[in-house]
Amino acid sequence: MVTDRAPTDIDESGWHWLRIKHVTGFPRNARDGYFPRHGVTRPAATTEADLPEVDGADEGALPADAETVADADRLALETTYLSGKWLVERPAEAVDDLWEAVAEDVEAGRFWDAKVSTRAGCEAFGETEHAVLVFTPNYFDRSDVDRVRRRLREAHGVTEEVRYRPDVYTLVGVHEETLGELTDSGAARFRI
Repeated sequence: MVTDRAPTDIDESGWHWLRIKHVTGFPRNARDGYFPRHGVTRPAATTEADLPEVDGADEGALPADAETVADADRLALETTYLSGKWLVERPAEAVDDLWEAVAEDVEAGRFWDAKVSTRAGCEAFGETEHAVLVFTPNYFDRSDVDRVRRRLREAHGVTEEVRYRPDVYTLVGVHEETLGELTDSGAARFRI
C-alpha cells in the first residue's frame, strides 16, 4: 500500500484529510514528469490563449452565468491557480479500496495528486460518506481532466455522475464579489 494507514483507520481529532504528500509533494510542486507524460501545460506557462471557451448557450450546464464562469477562469489564469479536482464520494466500507487504487495511480503518474477525508474528517464535517478528491494540475486542459475522469470510470468503477471543481472556486477571501455563486460548495465546472 502506498499510504501508511487507511482513511477509515484515522480517527485522531484534527486529522481530517489524508494526502499522498510522500508520493507527490505539495500539489503545486508535484513531480515534473506528469506534465510531459500527459501533454499538460504547466500553470505558469499557461497564457490567455489557453483560456477555455465558455459557451453561453450551455448556461444550464454551467455553475453560474457564462460571464461569472469566464471571470473565474481569468482569475485562475491571473493567479496561476489552475488545479482542480474530481469529487468521488464513498461509504466507509468502500473508501479504503478506492483510496488504495487511486494512491497507486498517483504513484504511477496516471493521476497528479489526490486526497481523501478520514474517519475523523467525516465526523468533524458531519458527513456520512468519505470524499476522494482526484486532482489535475490545469483545468484549462480539458483533455487531461477528461482522461482522469475516464480512468476513474474504467479502472475504478466510478460510473455515477461526479463533479469537477476548480480550486480557484474555493480561494478563501479572494474576489468573492467576482466569483459570487461559484463559491457555493456545490458549484462545479464540469459534471460527468
